[in-house]
Amino acid sequence: MSIVERAHTFVQSLRALADRTVWQWRRCPRCGDTLTHKHGSYTRRPWFFEGRRTVRVQRHWCQCCRRTYSERSALLVRGSWYSREVQRCAIDHWQHLGTSLRRTAEVLRSWLGHQERWQLWRPLAEAPASGHRCWLSASTVQRWLDRAGREAERTVAEQLAAAASSGQVATDGLWAKLRGGTKRVVLLLVDSATGLVWPPVVVAGEETAAAWERLFQRAVLAGLQLETLCGVASDGARGLGAYLHQSLEWVNHQRCVFHLWRTLAAELAQQAQAASCDLVGTAAVAARRQVRKELRALVRAVLNAPSEAVAQGALTALAADPRGHGLAVLLAEHLEAALVHLKRDNRGLLRVSPEWCWRDFRLRLSHGRNHGSERRLERAALVWAVYRNFTPRQERSERKRRYRHPGLSPLVVAGVPPGTSSYLDALSV
Repeated sequence: MSIVERAHTFVQSLRALADRTVWQWRRCPRCGDTLTHKHGSYTRRPWFFEGRRTVRVQRHWCQCCRRTYSERSALLVRGSWYSREVQRCAIDHWQHLGTSLRRTAEVLRSWLGHQERWQLWRPLAEAPASGHRCWLSASTVQRWLDRAGREAERTVAEQLAAAASSGQVATDGLWAKLRGGTKRVVLLLVDSATGLVWPPVVVAGEETAAAWERLFQRAVLAGLQLETLCGVASDGARGLGAYLHQSLEWVNHQRCVFHLWRTLAAELAQQAQAASCDLVGTAAVAARRQVRKELRALVRAVLNAPSEAVAQGALTALAADPRGHGLAVLLAEHLEAALVHLKRDNRGLLRVSPEWCWRDFRLRLSHGRNHGSERRLERAALVWAVYRNFTPRQERSERKRRYRHPGLSPLVVAGVPPGTSSYLDALSV
């Protein structure tokens, strides 16, 4: 069952639970017999958005199986002091706003109990009595998140089986420091055309082929067909290159252009410094800027060339420049890998690794310090991947940033629109 189908099924189950009639509750959920009668009731006081509410729960007794059962509500979560809406709000607050667990709990406490920061928002409001205060803690929010992560981990199989794949993917890794100084890396695989995020994995390092094999095997479990892959863009990790050579030899490997610029940075700085060694003051600054501008233009002509022939000509021009020989030597080593996106079978392949995904990911994970173990970090990453696949892109462009497929989520672009269902429904929150 795909992730969208699971979301629809969960919503339908909540609606069916909310629409159950008195007669339907007379049917025993265990044996299905209707020979039952009411068997007392008990009260619960869960927290809702408007505060704490007293809820009466009706019990029934089945004469056939001689066992009792209680009526359930779509608004409540069994065994919890907080309603479903509060738990969904807490998870969405942490995911969408990119804040910490402590601040998420603090804001919800203030809202539910009209306390703490509520007094800042409404200075004339009276503080609640001690018996009416909310005591929601960050550890409780962490348990809710981890429970959602367990659900995401359990439903990885065929999660994105119905989603279309372009055959062009990009991958990257993010290092996280756990408690006790342990370091782990989160590996990510993104479809270049749709922006769909395949379920990530957490490994000890990215230098081995086994780590990347685990990432691709999890994507296969989620529904990716390796036979359809044509190109992979990355920052040039050795482990990924070894895995592609061993198992996916037909896949072309595109080097990230951004990381190539970082490789050339030292040589650019050295040549700019050499051009101003005999100058001082503003003259030295102007000389360095001029040399950098000229060399950058020559390098851009190589990396942004519309064809391989034009790129070779631009590389020759770079090597002929008095200060560009070193850059040409460094660039020639990776020229073929930098121009993979120009091949006929790799049109649409990204030229950069998907580092933009980590911008939002870092805000929520605080580099992993909120998660005490590797398994918790991986479950949090799985929840984040589901959230990102369901969330529409920003419609409005920024001054220096434009969003592909504005207003559409990756699932919509991939051909499996979730409709009114959300990522919280897919995680059965």
